[in-house]
Amino acid sequence: MAEQKTNVMRVLDQKKIAYTAHSYPHGDEAVDGVTVAKLTGLDPARVFKTLVTRGASKKNYVFVIPVAEELDLKKAAKAVGEKSIAMIHVSEINALTGYVRGGCSPIGMKKQFETVYHESCLPLPTMAVSAGKIGAQVELAPGDLIKTTRGKTADLIV
Repeated sequence: MAEQKTNVMRVLDQKKIAYTAHSYPHGDEAVDGVTVAKLTGLDPARVFKTLVTRGASKKNYVFVIPVAEELDLKKAAKAVGEKSIAMIHVSEINALTGYVRGGCSPIGMKKQFETVYHESCLPLPTMAVSAGKIGAQVELAPGDLIKTTRGKTADLIV
């Protein structure tokens, strides 16, 4: 059975970026990232979650950090030059990004927000992020992912 391509996979195909698709069994609810790592057989240090935030200026930002870590809001604010940063309400995720909670990817959002990756991704051969829906991940080289989203890296975790 051919895997159903997600928007994320189509963007990567279009840009001719190599990736490996991973799918994992799931129900209707999002599972936490550490569980996703286990289900896909990937090291949790290489599986990253996508967090959507809003700064004091009302601008939105995307932060991508290892699944077992917690975003440090002060470090995040500093990375994007904001006074403060707060997580957006879960009810806003779909309208803002086009994705659902647990299936949010830094690639292919409705609008390209400023995106910052935790610097731990740089030495990794590959990293995995959501493929844009619950149950699907894409694994690719960090440099390709950062370039695709015009992102940058910083120290972002607690």
